[in-house]
Amino acid sequence: MTRRVRVAERRALGQRLLDRVERVGNTLPHPATLFVVLSAVVVLLSWMLGTFGVAVTHPLTGDAVPVVNLLSGAGIRRLALNLVSNFMGFAPLGPVLVSLLGLSVAERSGLLGAVVRSIVGATPERVLTLVIVFCGAISHTVGDVGYVLLVPLGAALFHSMGRHPLGGLAAAFYGVSGGFAANILLSPTDVVLAGLTQEAARLLEPTYVVTPMANYYFLAASVVFITITGAIVTERVVLPRLGEYRGAVKPETPEPLTATERRAMRWALVSIALMIALVAWGVIPAHGVLRDPEKPALVDSVVVRGLVFFLFVGGLVPGVVYGRIAGTLRTDRDLYRGMQENVELLAGYLVVMFFIAQFVNLFAWSNLGVVLAVQGATALKALELGPVPLLLALIVVTAILDLVLGSAAAKWAMLGPVLVPMLMLLGSSPELTQAAYRVGDSITNIITPLASNFPLVLMFVQRYQPKAGIGTVTAMMLPYSIVNLLVWPLLLVAWLLAGWPLGLGAAIGSP
Repeated sequence: MTRRVRVAERRALGQRLLDRVERVGNTLPHPATLFVVLSAVVVLLSWMLGTFGVAVTHPLTGDAVPVVNLLSGAGIRRLALNLVSNFMGFAPLGPVLVSLLGLSVAERSGLLGAVVRSIVGATPERVLTLVIVFCGAISHTVGDVGYVLLVPLGAALFHSMGRHPLGGLAAAFYGVSGGFAANILLSPTDVVLAGLTQEAARLLEPTYVVTPMANYYFLAASVVFITITGAIVTERVVLPRLGEYRGAVKPETPEPLTATERRAMRWALVSIALMIALVAWGVIPAHGVLRDPEKPALVDSVVVRGLVFFLFVGGLVPGVVYGRIAGTLRTDRDLYRGMQENVELLAGYLVVMFFIAQFVNLFAWSNLGVVLAVQGATALKALELGPVPLLLALIVVTAILDLVLGSAAAKWAMLGPVLVPMLMLLGSSPELTQAAYRVGDSITNIITPLASNFPLVLMFVQRYQPKAGIGTVTAMMLPYSIVNLLVWPLLLVAWLLAGWPLGLGAAIGSP
C-alpha cells in the first residue's frame, strides 16, 4: 500500500468520525432544552449531595463550602424571586445586544459590506485565512468584540471569495475562542488572573508579586502558533469537509467601490480617527476625563470598563456618516430599521440565553462548581507527579472543567490557591502554573455548547445553514481543539525545557 493511499484512508476515516460527531451532536435537543435538562440535573445533584452533607474547604479562605440543596424551601423561593433578575443580569446579554445595535447600523448603511469588498480587493486569497485567525487571536484586548464582529465578518469574507462561508466563520471562531489566551496586547483577563495568581502565591511567599505581563512572552509567541495551526486546519481539514457551499445566501459581489462609496468610506474613516483621538485625549493623560480618579490605572479606565459603549458608538457614528454620504441611510427610519432587523435575528439567541442564565445561577447557588474545582485540584495533588506531567495534567483537567465552567477567572479562583502553592513546592513558578492553566482554558472553548457565546456562533452558522445544530458546530471545530490539545502544551514544555522567561521578570522556576 502506497503512502498516498494510506494518507487518503486516514483522512477518510477522520472525515467519517467528524460526520458521526455531527450526527450525534445534532440529535441533542435544542440548546434551550439542553440547559433546561442540565438545570434539572444540577438541582437533583444539589439535593443528593446536600442531603449527605458534602462539603469542601475553600483553599483561599479556609471556610467550609457545602453543597446547597436547591430543592429546599429556600432554594425554590430563591429561584422564583430571581427568575427575571437572573436573565436581565446575565453578563454576556447586555454587551452583545448593545454592541450589535451599533454594529447593525454599520451593516445596514453598507459600511461593513464596503469593508469586506476592500479587504477582498487588498488581501490575496492565500493569506486571508492567516489574517482572519490572527485578528481573532488579538481581539481579546477589546473583550468579546471578536464574537460579535469578526466571526460573521470571517464568514462574509470567505463567501465573497467563492469559498464556503462556514470555513471563514470557523477560522475566526478558532482565533477568537480557541486562541483565547494568546495575545500580543494586554487584556483585562491578564490583569484579573495575575491578581488571583499573586494571592495564591502569597500563601507561601507573602511578598510575591505577579504582574499582568507574567505570561506575555509565551502568550505572544502563542499567537504565531494559533495563526499557523488555525490556517492549516482550516485549509486542510475544515474546508475539504465542508465542500462547496450550496445554500440560499448569496455572496456580496466583490466589485470595486464606486466613487461615492470611496468618498463615504474616507469620511467614515475620518470619523473613526476623530473618535480615537478623543478617546486618546481622555485616557492618555494621568488626569484625563476617561480616567477614574479613584482607580487611575489604565486598565481601570472608562475605556476598558465601558468598552461596550465605545463599541456601540464605534459602529453607530461611522455607519451614519457612511450611510448619509452613500445615500443608504436617508432618514432616521432607515437607521432604526437596521437595528430592528438585527434584533429580530437575535430572537433565538435571546431564548437560549434565558435558560443559560438560569443554569449558570443555579450552578453557582449550589456550590457544585467550587466542589468540583477543589476536588479536581486535590486529585491532581494526590497523583504526586513531576512538574512536567503535573502541568500537562493541569492542562487536561482545565480543558475538561472548561466544558462546564466557562469563566476563566472563576475556575482559577478555585484552582489557583491549591495548584500554585503546590507547584511552587515542586519547583515551578506561579507564572508557569498560570501559563499552563491559560493553555488548558482555551482548548475546549470552541466545542462546548455551555459556553456563553456558543449560541451566538450557532446563530451565525444558521444564517448560512438553517438546519445546523450543536453537532454541526462541534464537528466543525473539533479538529482545532484536537490540534490545540496535542501541540500547544508541547510549546509550553519546550519553553520550560529551554528555560526561557514566560513574561517580563517571570522565571520558570519557583523562588
